[in-house]
Amino acid sequence: MRPRAHGRKIHLLSAVDHTTSVVLGQVDVEEKTNEIPCFQPLLDAIDLTDTVVTSDALHTQRDHAAYLLRRGAHYIVIVKGNQKKLRKQLEKLPWEKVPLQERTREHGHGRAEIRRLKVCTVNNLLFPGALQAIEVKRRRVNRRTGKISFKTVYAVTSLGAEQASPARLASLIRGHWQVESLHHVRDTTFAEDASQLRTGNAPRAMATWRNLAIGALHTAGHQAIAAALRHNARDATRPLTILAIP
Repeated sequence: MRPRAHGRKIHLLSAVDHTTSVVLGQVDVEEKTNEIPCFQPLLDAIDLTDTVVTSDALHTQRDHAAYLLRRGAHYIVIVKGNQKKLRKQLEKLPWEKVPLQERTREHGHGRAEIRRLKVCTVNNLLFPGALQAIEVKRRRVNRRTGKISFKTVYAVTSLGAEQASPARLASLIRGHWQVESLHHVRDTTFAEDASQLRTGNAPRAMATWRNLAIGALHTAGHQAIAAALRHNARDATRPLTILAIP
């Protein structure tokens, strides 16, 4: 039996491009802190001009929003309990009077999901630079058990109505949720959570190599990462071709 490695389990915060699944940067979240103070250092080295940044609800922070606006970026943020006044404001909006503006359907990970999106412009949203409020109603069916669940998600964005249609907003929100698939691949295909690497820079280096492999395969058009890894393992020249190495 292999002895367990000593040291803490590494927690990395990453910035991921929605369209390519390429990891643009990552920082180590130190043991005695959390992700919030790592948000700005992570993005400092990335050109954010005219980009739209999405993040987990943990990062729905007023300082983060102000930082992104100073950097010339826009944001879409999910609003949960850490912004209680904003959440209550969104819940009280007259959504029943707002027409349905986008409907999407998606299958994957053993579930089928329908999302219904409504958007409205609000002049006094309680968040820096926020121009539009968003309501997403999600209906999810577990295809194995048949169980149906419903969830309402609220968000705000600094994008005005003239800058982003409801279809684009739905795509951006869906793109952020799809980032979960990167973590799913790293855990299931690469067994990252089971890794016993704890020493020095080894955990971060291995995470970087996993990110590189996934990003390169996605960029090359592969969606099934496990199958692509098996295919490339059969011929040593195939990974070189993907990485454009002669």
